[in-house]
Amino acid sequence: MDILELIDDATARLAEAAVGMTGEEIAAPSLLPGWTRGHVIAHVACNADALRNLLIWARTGVETPSYASQAARDGAIEAGARRSAAELAADLRESGAAFSAEAAIFPERAGQVMVSMLDGVGFPADRLLPRRLVEVELHYTDLGCGYTRADWPAAFAELELPEPMRTFRSTR
Repeated sequence: MDILELIDDATARLAEAAVGMTGEEIAAPSLLPGWTRGHVIAHVACNADALRNLLIWARTGVETPSYASQAARDGAIEAGARRSAAELAADLRESGAAFSAEAAIFPERAGQVMVSMLDGVGFPADRLLPRRLVEVELHYTDLGCGYTRADWPAAFAELELPEPMRTFRSTR
């Protein structure tokens, strides 16, 4: 299974978990301080859009920021957190599909283009797919709904990741 298939599988599993939650479960605290499960799911959906923007940047050479601003990112997550389980799951699926569509046409030559998130720290675009997989799998565990590192697919648990993604995975 290639990394894009791992991302699609992880996204589908997370969306399935989300759609099965009640309103109370979505509003319940996650394992991330100050965030409900709705916040975490909204963040994962927004992250797909942000990373897709970076894929576009690397592919086209036109700087396309991950998010318009920190305030826009935070506002989108806050607004998303208030949606229903069905709406959150649909957003996960749609943003995940858009990310995957862009990743599928991403040329290998663009992998060394430097991109950055809001923190401004540059990294090569070939790290975007592993970064997305880490986001989906780690934040699924952050929901606190029974999915733990013991549930990670072996292909993810054993994947060679660049730092800091490797450390993020080992601290969960």
